[in-house]
Amino acid sequence: MGISLAKLARQLGCEVSGDGACQITAVATLQSAGPGQISFLANRRYRKYLATTKASAVILRPDDVEDCPVNALVSANPYLIYARVATLLNPLVPAVAGCHSSAIIETGCEIDSTASIGANCYLGANCVIGAGAVIGPGCVIGRDVIIGAETRLVANISICDGVKIGCRVLIQPGAVIGSDGFGYAPDQGHWVKVPQLGSVIIGDDVEIGANTTIDRGALEDTVIEEGVILDNQIQVAHNVRIGAYTAIAGATAIAGSTSIGKRCQIGGAVGIVGHLSIADDVHITAMSLVTGNIKQAGLYSSGTPLGDNKAWRKNAARFGQLDEMARHLRRLEKKLEDK
Repeated sequence: MGISLAKLARQLGCEVSGDGACQITAVATLQSAGPGQISFLANRRYRKYLATTKASAVILRPDDVEDCPVNALVSANPYLIYARVATLLNPLVPAVAGCHSSAIIETGCEIDSTASIGANCYLGANCVIGAGAVIGPGCVIGRDVIIGAETRLVANISICDGVKIGCRVLIQPGAVIGSDGFGYAPDQGHWVKVPQLGSVIIGDDVEIGANTTIDRGALEDTVIEEGVILDNQIQVAHNVRIGAYTAIAGATAIAGSTSIGKRCQIGGAVGIVGHLSIADDVHITAMSLVTGNIKQAGLYSSGTPLGDNKAWRKNAARFGQLDEMARHLRRLEKKLEDK
């Protein structure tokens, strides 16, 4: 069933340009949309598709309304409104409350009557599963784990002993929460494992991507604060703390005991070495390597951009000469000053 533009506008605080009775049933791109579908224009690079779109409506900014050939929802933040429209038009299918017959539930577990435990799940002793929580098929939950209300584990997720997860958390398939941190002591050419005695605490409204791993603390806990979003295949090492509403893109690796502030944005494949402190509101671009503390908010980058291979090899060969070149320059400057 569709929803009218006028109703969408009322619910989302937008203005309508055109026919408010227009019924919307789905979302689509400007290029592919057809009757009954709504699209959006948030990135100027796609403005060239606006004039020819076949969508029934487009979500766009006020300064694009005059050039829109169809109905519109007008907002200062089209991408946000698109996200909310897509959510309204594509609600989650409610999970069936109760435990599947193939699930294994150990003694002492407290499972709310409205929670859903899927096929082939294992719940260790003394787990607590909150109201409306969904534990998807194939999940393994260790002992003494607490999972808050309306949290959803999609499928095949491992939650190790003693982990605490807040409310409305979404964890995608393959994630591992609470695995041992990488702690070893050297002993005459051999490695002695250091027991990882802390846990992982995850706040409310966190999202964790597929195959992301979050290690338990060595002594204190690894902490993911409320509203954090983690992409796929991220490594969060032991004793890391990630501040509220920080977003981290895929393949980033964070070494142990690093503290990341609130509202940070970290690009894909960033490497962050251990025992660092990163301030609030720091943005780090993709493929950067962070080797020191970041004390002030701002945009940070490292590495060299892609270029012609022949030129890049010449430049790379000169990297090792930079220190001597700098010393030579200082000597020349001193000679000039002495004259």
